[in-house]
Amino acid sequence: MSIKKLIGIIFPICLSTTLVSGQPDPPSFRGFNPLEQTQVTPLRLEQAFPFYVSEISHSKMRVTWTLADGHYLYRHAFNFTIKQTEDSDALGVDALIPNGLMKTDQFFGQIEAYYDTVSVDLNFTIPPGPDAFLVIEYQGCADWGFCYPPQKTLFELRP
Repeated sequence: MSIKKLIGIIFPICLSTTLVSGQPDPPSFRGFNPLEQTQVTPLRLEQAFPFYVSEISHSKMRVTWTLADGHYLYRHAFNFTIKQTEDSDALGVDALIPNGLMKTDQFFGQIEAYYDTVSVDLNFTIPPGPDAFLVIEYQGCADWGFCYPPQKTLFELRP
């Protein structure tokens, strides 16, 4: 078939479409409806990983997280220290961190993770003074792929 013959067949079809509607048909994206597209928005940190600190004794504390559904914390990101004042050096804390669930993570590979609730018991080698702060470090992600930056919180320990 010659090019001239092919143009003779295609051109009238395109012309008839233009004449019937007044303009050519716009491109069609079947199955694409921007109103149906949902964009997942990360929860605020306080909603995703709320925690509280409770005193067990003068030299023992417990930090407990109650995680939002579909969110997890990394075991390897936990770190706890104590500062006798806000400006003093951080001192080590003996932390009893429970075993987590083994998981292959898209960011860190094979890790231990915590879902739902996790509690960490802390034993202070030096009891906290009246101006002491507990330094709590942690990091977590959402299952859908959003990873929160590492967190470092100064929690004031009031006697």
